[in-house]
Amino acid sequence: MTQPIIPIRSSTQQFTEIETIAQDIVMCVDGSCALVLAATAVNFSLLSEKEQDVMISMYAGLLNALSFPIQLIVRTQHKDVTAYLRLLEEQERKQKNPKLSKSIHDYRLFVAATVKEKDVLDKKFYIVVPFSSLELGPSTNVLMGSKKRGLPFPREYIFERALVVLNTKRDQIIRLLGRLGLKATQLTTQQLIKLYFGTYNAGVPAPDDATLQKVME
Repeated sequence: MTQPIIPIRSSTQQFTEIETIAQDIVMCVDGSCALVLAATAVNFSLLSEKEQDVMISMYAGLLNALSFPIQLIVRTQHKDVTAYLRLLEEQERKQKNPKLSKSIHDYRLFVAATVKEKDVLDKKFYIVVPFSSLELGPSTNVLMGSKKRGLPFPREYIFERALVVLNTKRDQIIRLLGRLGLKATQLTTQQLIKLYFGTYNAGVPAPDDATLQKVME
């Protein structure tokens, strides 16, 4: 007799060990947390040899100045220029100057042909700043030898401790990146949810903000 198919009920949230995303940080099921910075980049190949040496030296100085680990993430995605092409087409129709209209038309065709012949990639650079559950101190679960899986402390307490530590780390990294001529901004709660959703659901259109928020509840 054929056995009935049991649907998989595990969620992406369980798979990634994420407890929740709130207050602009990610909390994992073991009490560890992290914030994510989106950083600008430098086209290293366009720099002169002297400028490259200076950049390497300053980057080494940044790493040596850190007293905590960080994670660098480079996310590459195919760029969807459909909306941009529609905007150009709309501007072409609205343009009353025939010469400008033709220029927009030619440019739109050029962009469309370029995208068709070559992959247009969008690169984004992130820095993950961690907060270890060990920084919370010993919990009653550990002291009593409990094997129960879950947060070692209440969420509110973990957020309070993590924010103090992470904000200090964040400010240090932003300051060090500034010396390299780079800017970094912390991702908000909604931006973090969209980032994780897009990472673990490649090719799936992102739902609206309200739906994404429900996923993390």
